Amino acid sequence: MDMRFEIRVASANDCSEILKLIKELAGFEKQPDAVILSEEELVKSAFSENPWVFVYVAEIENKVVGMALYYYGFSTWKGRSLHLEDLIVNEKYRKLGIGKALMNQVIQVAKSENVERMSWEVLDWNEPAIKFYESLGTEFYKDWWLCRLFKEQLEKL
Repeated sequence: MDMRFEIRVASANDCSEILKLIKELAGFEKQPDAVILSEEELVKSAFSENPWVFVYVAEIENKVVGMALYYYGFSTWKGRSLHLEDLIVNEKYRKLGIGKALMNQVIQVAKSENVERMSWEVLDWNEPAIKFYESLGTEFYKDWWLCRLFKEQLEKL
């Protein structure tokens, strides 16, 4: 198999493969049943006239083997920011430089958009990812807690 890969902007036609990668990541993160996102919602969120999220995919021989999904935010301290929601490479295709190429693509977007901050999360037990992010010079904020209210909690408020 030829292991050369291409990084490109995703299209709506990629959504089923993107969703497979998202579910693969959920399994890796020990939450295989947590994904409720539908392909239709992904298409609407990423490929509508006013998208909420943006996606790059990595392909080998016309097969999507990785993806990076990000969106823009705002920091009251810094201004415009970019949040990398997920960086995923199919397990069979890791260690080929695909994750680094996807990350570099998103970094280039952050630079070209002149954002003041790029952020993401990593699980404290994901040593390969932590080492990769350390190699980029990432600052880790271990004293900040991630807070979330999900739909069920929101509906109760």
